[in-house]
Amino acid sequence: MVSLMINGYECMVQEGTTILEAAQGAGAQIPTLCFLKEINEIGSCRLCVVEAEGEDHLLPACNTIVREGMKIQTESPRVVAARREVLDLLLSNHKRNCFFCSRNGACDLQKWCNYYGVEESRYIGSRKKIERPPKDSHPFLSYHPELCIHCQRCVSTCENATGRHAINLGKTGMFTVIDVPFGDDWKTTLCESCGNCAQACPTGALTEKRTKQYRPWEVRRVRTTCPHCATGCQMDLIVKDNRIVDVEGADGPSNHGLLCVKGRSGSFDFVHSPDRLRYPLIRNRETGQLERATWDEALDLVASRFMEIKKKYGTGSLAGFACSRSPNEDIYMVQKMVRTCFGNNNVDNCARVCHSASVSGLATTLGSGAMTNPIGDITHDVDCILLVGSNPEEAHPVVGMQIREAVQHGTKLIIVDPRKLGLSQYADIHLRIRPGTNIMFANGMMHVMIREGLVDQEFIRERTEGFEELKKIVSDYTPEKVAEVCGIDKDKLIEAARMYASAKKAPIIYCLGVTEHSSGTEGVMAMSNMAMLCGKLGKPGCGVNPLRGQNNVQGACDMGAMPDKYPGYQSVMDAAVRAKFEKAWGVPLNPDTGVFATDVFGAAIRKEIRGLYIYGEDPVVTDADTTHIIKALKSLDFFVLQELFLTETAQYADVILPGMSYAEKEGTFTNTERRVCRVRKAVDLTKDPSFDIRLDTDIIIDLMNRMGYPQKKMTSAQIMDEIASVTPSFAGISHQRLDETPDFLQWPCTGRDHPGTPIMHVGKFSRGLGWLYPTRYTPPAETPDRDYPFCLMTGRILYHYTTRAMTGRTPGLMEIEGSSFIEMNQKDADRMGIADGEKIRVSSRRGSITTSARVGTRVNEGETWMPFHFPDGNANWLTNAALDPKCRIPEYKVCAVRIEKISG
Repeated sequence: MVSLMINGYECMVQEGTTILEAAQGAGAQIPTLCFLKEINEIGSCRLCVVEAEGEDHLLPACNTIVREGMKIQTESPRVVAARREVLDLLLSNHKRNCFFCSRNGACDLQKWCNYYGVEESRYIGSRKKIERPPKDSHPFLSYHPELCIHCQRCVSTCENATGRHAINLGKTGMFTVIDVPFGDDWKTTLCESCGNCAQACPTGALTEKRTKQYRPWEVRRVRTTCPHCATGCQMDLIVKDNRIVDVEGADGPSNHGLLCVKGRSGSFDFVHSPDRLRYPLIRNRETGQLERATWDEALDLVASRFMEIKKKYGTGSLAGFACSRSPNEDIYMVQKMVRTCFGNNNVDNCARVCHSASVSGLATTLGSGAMTNPIGDITHDVDCILLVGSNPEEAHPVVGMQIREAVQHGTKLIIVDPRKLGLSQYADIHLRIRPGTNIMFANGMMHVMIREGLVDQEFIRERTEGFEELKKIVSDYTPEKVAEVCGIDKDKLIEAARMYASAKKAPIIYCLGVTEHSSGTEGVMAMSNMAMLCGKLGKPGCGVNPLRGQNNVQGACDMGAMPDKYPGYQSVMDAAVRAKFEKAWGVPLNPDTGVFATDVFGAAIRKEIRGLYIYGEDPVVTDADTTHIIKALKSLDFFVLQELFLTETAQYADVILPGMSYAEKEGTFTNTERRVCRVRKAVDLTKDPSFDIRLDTDIIIDLMNRMGYPQKKMTSAQIMDEIASVTPSFAGISHQRLDETPDFLQWPCTGRDHPGTPIMHVGKFSRGLGWLYPTRYTPPAETPDRDYPFCLMTGRILYHYTTRAMTGRTPGLMEIEGSSFIEMNQKDADRMGIADGEKIRVSSRRGSITTSARVGTRVNEGETWMPFHFPDGNANWLTNAALDPKCRIPEYKVCAVRIEKISG
């Protein structure tokens, strides 16, 4: 500790603390303009200067480390005079049009000028000599150089926080200028449109264009959690007159103030979209048209028809899907409704088609099917990152930013993915394996680790079982054999094994490139095996870390929206567990495992499932083999959808119940790192007389009562209390506690005084000993042949989220990326005479679509890749619904297709 005096008061601070940090801790205010902690600490503005006894010069507080015995004055006459001089000089080149500036009232320069009484500059600035036009061609961002004070916050944010390097320092003669990518050529720049630079700007120089719609004193801020991917970014919704007008990043534990373009610009337009569902709809059986209905008419019809089907065809004839974008409390009520009213366990969520392999695989090998370490832990202060089948720059952008930052600070990066990713340019090794060969790759890595003595024998001996059998299996996976099957260089495989195994801190991070295969569960187990062999579990900076896709897909599984698990992954077949829920819910419960979501559609075609309730999912767009999904929905006797919009799936519904968005309700999301994050109500659209919508949990509760179950009405907070009462891993979680805990809580959180569990499996695995599961490589269910010679992979892009129900209603995002495309290798395109941007036909054994060719080198020869977001060419008309035998996940990542030029 270091002792010093600040403004006459003695302070004790940690060695290495800056004067600014010490002063803030002592309650002394020091103004800053350029400073951003750990991002921009260059000390260029000199507004933070302080006086230190014995020093000839004033010291910049932001980057001067305290010394023993220092005596600091933060507001001495000399300091105040210096700060006024700094502000005076800055104003000399600053166009003072505050009345018209969108940052009026939120400008740091304006704030400190007012504070120190600097109204005009005494100097004639050089602004006219370097005057440049604004750059405002970008759909979201604009730059006005006459308001720039050259603090370099934007440059450092883009470089050090997001790792993008899209904003640079330039020169105009003798003057330094900020070169921003918002001109006419913005589409060709490195800019990801995240807007973190604009949030960092202390003046009105760099802004989000929408800030012109409001002034700070006109709005209120509501802290909530981003509704897109499962990173769990904290953000403030900016609300004016019951309308969300902007979003700002907040300092949450997983994002530290950063947001991606979806979070910042795609999280609120859809809330106020003119095509929101505004009242219940019932399909007229005679005309086939959807017609407006009252709530009583709609709910009575839904309850009566479901109960009629149950009575006539038995309890197994009904099924329900929960929404992985909705709060935990909503999901809990959906699964409770299915179990207490339908009388079965036919409840599921979209994790079935994305990360059910993670739930199943990690639960088998470790005892818990969830991410083992926090995001911050696996992207900061780690030696090596093994990134497998994951493109976080686009699917989890804020995680991608943190990985870029980690690499800039010296972290080694190994990428295992068939495609060339944006992160590939930073990678030490990129193993571009053939699609569907993840297990072959992992077993090859383990072969090298064992052969070269790189495994942790003590960890294997004390904490695992199954080593000898696994060792025998992987002995056949020589680097030469693996290289041939995977299509990679054997020496790079060996180097990757050495690099990962020898690193002290090395997390495995993976995503859908591992899970969405007919062998997805074993692919996940192979990731777990690698980590266990090297003793990299239950430790900081290590672990097996699946990045969950949707904002609350982790929570949907946690809440028991699964056919074989109650909330908290408690087995429906365990008599003692079932008895506990029967006592809590007051009804007998079905002991049999229900039907998985991907099997429901086949069961509907066979008339085994006759009634289906879907809350907030759009399987016509998201599920494999669209023709099969549509046939199934048409085969149902009765189909109910609870939604925000008339989606593709809504075209087949008999009743549509309008729900509320995340911004209109209270609740929680559980992000990919098991962190339970608050969601808060920001707007109330029921104040608009054109809306006749209801809270989703109220809809579900009313349906439960109409179907004969006496469910009392509960608030979201009360529902979470019930969740805690029946779910040991959530026992210590409540809305009140989350509101009082800055970093929220990570389950397991087993009591009111339990701090939560950042790192899983410390000292002991949830299942006792970790199981080194004997994984064996099996080829994909469908591979290219003479008729369908190309392999198709699918995935997400940066600018859209799943079905575009939210992001597609933001015009700027559609301007950046608004239509379907397929990536082809340049050599394949040249051979077929296909030009970049040309319309082509893509066909599989299940369907045919038209899309645009995007020609380059991102995919290997013989391979293609498509996003599934766009209705003008949805890849899921082509994909193969071959299911993993363990978790029933479809094989989205490997599908044989044919590509043809369109004549004329």
